[in-house]
Amino acid sequence: MPKTRRGPNDRSNSEERLKKTIRHMEAAEIAREYAPAKDLAGIEKKNEQRAKSIEELEKEIKAADNLGLKGYL
Repeated sequence: MPKTRRGPNDRSNSEERLKKTIRHMEAAEIAREYAPAKDLAGIEKKNEQRAKSIEELEKEIKAADNLGLKGYL
């Protein structure tokens, strides 16, 4: 049976996604030091998007905690 892919509205893995996004952002910052100049703008743009995602994921997690839904969403 094929694995089902979680949709974008599935909040059950928010903490996992938050950790993964932070790791990717940190890795991109390190890679930036060694990347050619032509790739720097792309790395910066992706990290800006990651920063927004981190902010939204933190809000999601906090909202779920405030509602007492941790482990249910």
